[in-house]
Parts: sequence; structure tokens; C-alpha cells
Amino acid sequence: MKSVIRAFFRTLRTVLGPVMLFKERVTRPKGMEREPNQQTVVNLQCQNLALYQFQTCPFCIKVRQEMRRLSLPIERRDAQHDTAHRTALLQGGGAVKVPCLKISDGQGQSQWLYDSAAIMAYLQARFEKV
Repeated sequence: MKSVIRAFFRTLRTVLGPVMLFKERVTRPKGMEREPNQQTVVNLQCQNLALYQFQTCPFCIKVRQEMRRLSLPIERRDAQHDTAHRTALLQGGGAVKVPCLKISDGQGQSQWLYDSAAIMAYLQARFEKV
């Protein structure tokens, strides 16, 4: 019975995945426009951020859309297919749960922020007024 359920969800992901990615592409928001020097500052700040994600996760799609809206070049790490990123997420954050935003500081310390709503609130508070 367990294998039947797994096969059902694998098939469902195979069918719905491309549809979700197409919808993400079609509904892509226009990016925020900043002065070039302000965007340079934002780009430098984004070098300390990394989004651990699954490509077709609806919550990850929400976060990516917000990143586009705010014009944030945050590195995206595929924790579904890349075992190195999956292991880093498990060791650093404590769980393989996506989306997860890794926030690093200059001293090598990292904070792991889970939950799409919390990630979006963090990004809005930090970058929307810049």
C-alpha cells in the first residue's frame, strides 16, 4: 500500500510540476527599480543570503516571486536534487524543510529562517525601503 501511495504522489508531482513552473513564469512580478548605487548595495547584502528550495514547492515559489518583486539576487540552492545542499540544510538548519533562508554575517555565524511568511517578512523589512 505504501508503494502505491508513493507512486501516486510521484505521478502527481510529475504532472503538476511543469504546470506550477509555467504559472510562476507567467505571473512573474516586475522587479523593483532602484538607483544603481542602491542596487549595488542590495546586491552586496544579498551575497550573505542563500535560499534552500525545491523547484516546484508552492511555498518556495511564493518566496522566489517576492525575491523577484524586490529585485534580490539571492543564491538559490536546490535541496531536493543536490545532496550537498540537502546535507548542509540538515546540518545547519536542523531539518530538511523548505523554503529556508540562510542568513550569514561577516563573522561566519549563520541564522536559518524557515517558513515562507517569515522569510518574506524578513526580506520586505530589510530590502523594501532600500
